[in-house]
Amino acid sequence: MKITISGLPGTGKTTVGKILAKKLNLKFISAGEIFRKFSEQRGLTLEEFSKFAEENPEIDNKIDQMQKELAEKEKDAIFEGRLSGWFIKDANLKIWLFANEEIRYERIAKREGKDISVVKSETKMREELEKTRYKKFYGIDLEDVSIYDLIINSGKFTAEEIAEIVIKALEFKVSDRKS
Repeated sequence: MKITISGLPGTGKTTVGKILAKKLNLKFISAGEIFRKFSEQRGLTLEEFSKFAEENPEIDNKIDQMQKELAEKEKDAIFEGRLSGWFIKDANLKIWLFANEEIRYERIAKREGKDISVVKSETKMREELEKTRYKKFYGIDLEDVSIYDLIINSGKFTAEEIAEIVIKALEFKVSDRKS
């Protein structure tokens, strides 16, 4: 079984993905974590690395290629990343998480130990760079959520509750196939 979890920064993709991976005994593969590692290796902030990736398409290509290869190799996994739903065509369930900006900024500020005003500025810039990059390199409009099976407001539910919603959705999908 393949599940993709996508959404903007601070929506809880990684948290929900890890909970689901544990509950469903699936491998967890995170494009976001790969991007962060590349950023750290170069000694850049996520915003600086996003700008760098804007000018160097091979960064996104490398991350996306890694995720595609893992998706082909792994039959049972949860794939977390902004574009996972677009790239993993044979996913059994594609999820998009969203939350209002203030909730997302608070989560990121807490996670990164930064002032919320700094996070707000950095996140807006990062999202604009990514939106432009994804449109330019792949023709993908991040605002088009029509490819997702399940869209959840992560500002209204805890990560644990979202995991339970996803598990219930999987049960419905499995029972639909049997009928």
